[in-house]
Amino acid sequence: MNGKISTMVQRMSSERPHWLLAGMLLSLHAALAWGVDVWWSSAALLVHLGLFLMWQPMWRSERRLSPSHVLLVFLGGGALILFWHSWWAATLWVGILVGLIGGDVVGMNERRQRIGHLLALLYLLSILLLWVVPHLFGETQGESALLLMVRYGLVAVPLLAAASGTRQNSKPVYAVDFFYSLMLFLLVVVLVLGSFAVKMISQSNYPMALAQTLMGIAGVLFVLSWLWNPHGGFAGVGQLMSRYLLSVGLPFERWLRNLAALAEQENDAVGFLRLALEDIAALPWVAGGRWQAPGGGGEFGVVSKHSVEFTFHQVRLVLFTRWALSPALILHVKLLTQLLGHFYEAKQREQEQKYNAYTQAIYETGARLTHDVKNLLQSMKTLSAAVESSDAGQAQALQALMQRQLPQIVQRLQLTLDKLKSPNVNVVEAMERVSARAWWEALQERYAGETLEFAAYGMTKGTHVHLPGELFDSVADNLLQNALEKRKVERGLGIRVGFSCEGGGRLTVCDDGYAMDDDLASRILTVPVQSHNGLGVGLYQAGRLAQQAGYRLALTSNQEGRVCFELIGSS
Repeated sequence: MNGKISTMVQRMSSERPHWLLAGMLLSLHAALAWGVDVWWSSAALLVHLGLFLMWQPMWRSERRLSPSHVLLVFLGGGALILFWHSWWAATLWVGILVGLIGGDVVGMNERRQRIGHLLALLYLLSILLLWVVPHLFGETQGESALLLMVRYGLVAVPLLAAASGTRQNSKPVYAVDFFYSLMLFLLVVVLVLGSFAVKMISQSNYPMALAQTLMGIAGVLFVLSWLWNPHGGFAGVGQLMSRYLLSVGLPFERWLRNLAALAEQENDAVGFLRLALEDIAALPWVAGGRWQAPGGGGEFGVVSKHSVEFTFHQVRLVLFTRWALSPALILHVKLLTQLLGHFYEAKQREQEQKYNAYTQAIYETGARLTHDVKNLLQSMKTLSAAVESSDAGQAQALQALMQRQLPQIVQRLQLTLDKLKSPNVNVVEAMERVSARAWWEALQERYAGETLEFAAYGMTKGTHVHLPGELFDSVADNLLQNALEKRKVERGLGIRVGFSCEGGGRLTVCDDGYAMDDDLASRILTVPVQSHNGLGVGLYQAGRLAQQAGYRLALTSNQEGRVCFELIGSS
């Protein structure tokens, strides 16, 4: 039986909270409307307190209360029952209810629930001003119409509050705003005590004293509302209040300045976090703390019985304080620890970027040297093929070819090994400048075994024009090797190589094969691309090397039957 009653009560508190609110007001009405000294007033008060405990917005119904909270409830309820026969106790309790219900309305979004709570506020203020406060002043000889309206007319307001709500799937959780609740309670206190003071000073009746007090409160609220956000250059009370809340116990500007200074001094993310938390430990209300991050953890200070925990960006921080923190200070510290988390995450990204840049430099250096070795190997294969296909009558010509090509291959291989040994050497400054005519003749001899069409223009000044041989060798080898690989797929592909001394040397490599797709053509010289027979960085590295040397490598034509690359001085 008790289990069924408990289940029924729990369902009502979760599905029909407006019924509990209306029942609480009706039982309060029974305890007040016929006086606080009638025999059923205390019984109605007990029912009212029971319904209040079921409805109350401070703790959720499934939460287990601590012994201190239970003791607080019993002491408060016992004191209210003990002093209930005083109208001052009734006034104080009605004021507390106004503050709780008014603070509860702030967190509501559903319209019908708000209407129900506003009706409850209307009832409480009505019975307070029409019935409870006059008894404080000894004016109990009210008119019969007023007596009937209080005892029987005001009952309609709780009934309307019960009918205004809707059935809930679960008990709605409203965050009672402490600031709003306190302000409403203080307004009720000021209204009651102000009316009492005005009545005693002016020796007027209660309605006139109440009207004068309401006018005074309205005037004060009007002035405060204007001061909250005024015009004419004054910042206003609202901004001053916001500045105070943002700097309560911990100046916002000093914290940001310290974080910025630590961010500049410390490069390691975990070290930065450790120093920033040591700065927190210097605050007077912090006793100690414990933190845990992906890169490490630690403790500082001492452990106290008051603690608050924050989690931000995989960092868990527990602060031990010398006393219990206020909600405003908890919100403030949460905001600042989130800023600390963003700084910590930025430090982690900075470390990752440095590592990625280091890895990228190793990759690009290795890829560039790999391509150089690959091109040298292809030159060696060409010479080997020439040796294998020659006969005794070509021995003298073959010897002359070897005498010209082998020293160049050895020299290029030596340069590659030097770059591998000293990766920090400026590649452009280390390039040897060679005669344009000599380079062009060496290129033709190197690819004499391939079916290529060579054409030179304006070579009359070829011996006087010098160009970076390593750059032109790298670009020419990459372009020609790609064209030769393309010929393996497209049989009979024609490849044309053009050169002129214009602009410090101009090299053009064209083929009459299929055009590249637009996506590949837009990325082939700017980023590494996927390659089936290499690393996909040959032309990318060649383009960067050309840019460093003051040249420009570009795809000048990408049409069917004419795909051309050109290397020319950027000036």
